[in-house]
Amino acid sequence: QVRLEESGGGAVQAGGSLRLSCKASGSSGMIFSINTMGWYRQAPGDQRELVATVNSDGSTNYADAVKGRFTISRDGGENTVYLQMNSLKSEDSVVYFCLAYVTAPVGNDGEESFEVWGRGTLVTVSS
Repeated sequence: QVRLEESGGGAVQAGGSLRLSCKASGSSGMIFSINTMGWYRQAPGDQRELVATVNSDGSTNYADAVKGRFTISRDGGENTVYLQMNSLKSEDSVVYFCLAYVTAPVGNDGEESFEVWGRGTLVTVSS
């Protein structure tokens, strides 16, 4: 079993910055690899939406709403993804969820891929 642990959420004034972190860990002895990691966010009553993703080759993708303000990065050796959020706006005040696309061996020569989600961390931006 792979688990994601998020940290870094909190309260900040508009224009300020926060850095979110998300570390993936597996059950004792579990072998797995992570292809893409990313951040999504969700406001009450709304669908979860993409914020940013980073692939294992370092390529990134951002939602238009955060381009130029947010930066996603990844420490592959630590299975950790970061989201540096600058110039925060009140509309960034939502719950942020970490996502990892995991691949793990199955049987002697098979493998399976699946999504793992974190529990979410709240970001509150006051104007």
